[in-house]
Amino acid sequence: MDLTMCGLLPDRAEEIARLYREHGNWNQVKEIWFEERRANRSTKGSSQKIYRVLSSRFKNAPATLPNPSDLPAVLDTCSSSRDKAQVLYLYLVADDALVRYAVHEYARRLTEDFPEPLDFSNETLTSVLNQFEYTDETPFDYADSTTERWCEGLRSVMREIGVLENQQTVVGDPPSLGETPLLVAMGYSYEEGDEEWFESPTGLQYLFQPSARWEELYNRAAETEAWEFVELHGSLQLRPTDEAYSSITSGGI
Repeated sequence: MDLTMCGLLPDRAEEIARLYREHGNWNQVKEIWFEERRANRSTKGSSQKIYRVLSSRFKNAPATLPNPSDLPAVLDTCSSSRDKAQVLYLYLVADDALVRYAVHEYARRLTEDFPEPLDFSNETLTSVLNQFEYTDETPFDYADSTTERWCEGLRSVMREIGVLENQQTVVGDPPSLGETPLLVAMGYSYEEGDEEWFESPTGLQYLFQPSARWEELYNRAAETEAWEFVELHGSLQLRPTDEAYSSITSGGI
């Protein structure tokens, strides 16, 4: 239930990523982080919770996402705060099993012939959470107030990445993707998948891109120098021209 304590917090997450890039040691990052928080008179308990949750997203980042030490370079290529939020969001989904479960359910609904709206009301989210089961078969069972805080935490994330328009909105739309989050989502889809990755692109689905948009997004990626269509086994397939993230970790698109 980490989302009840700490949402996406893109600015603070970027700060931690830059400290890690500079020092390359999580113990040093933690020490500097707390020194700066003390100087700003932040409460120790709040700072500890935020650091634990945000640093976990980077420490547990799968090898299929850009390495956390490369993340500042990736964020530098973003053209807006929303772009940065969409990139950082993928680390949240990869790290948080409950968020990932909910995102999977919404992504599944988008693949249906008549997709349901992206409804993030408490009622709809609670119905999704009530289907969740831990590996020991323990059901999802939290106090209503805790569940409501988690739902609000998820809605705040959806606002950051452009799914929900404002605090009053609970039903949203698939967000538009800037070039950097598109290339990160493409790279993640490619690294997570197999030869048929483009038939179920994980990164694009996590960002709620409906299947009707995939061809357009693939064409956009191929218009950059990072991706190209190549002929394999008699058909055109999309592949990175180099390593999946090299174009956005080596100084710009």
